[in-house]
Amino acid sequence: MKTVREFYPDAERYLFDFKLCTFKKGYAQLDTGQDAWYFGTWANPEKLIIVTYVEGDCITQHAESKEEFIKEIYKWVKWNNENGYSPVRIDPGLNEGLIKRFESLGLGNLLH
Repeated sequence: MKTVREFYPDAERYLFDFKLCTFKKGYAQLDTGQDAWYFGTWANPEKLIIVTYVEGDCITQHAESKEEFIKEIYKWVKWNNENGYSPVRIDPGLNEGLIKRFESLGLGNLLH
């Protein structure tokens, strides 16, 4: 897994919601009980990318295979559940293409 770390000192999660990680760009929100203006996670099932924004820090993970992407999503689910941030769900919006991509990866059970 290739990981890129960046810092956005003046950003909020809304930069990602509405510009960088939009449904149109192929991203779905990975919703947890800890989401806030300073925290969020998004995933692109076509490009196999997971983006996490935390208080200015941005961590972008590029999976090298579908299997690695799926494993990382379930790792994210497990961690959030174990740390009291459930329920955890994938929100593809009403984007049928995103829904089908996540279902084709076997992640349809996490959609809401």
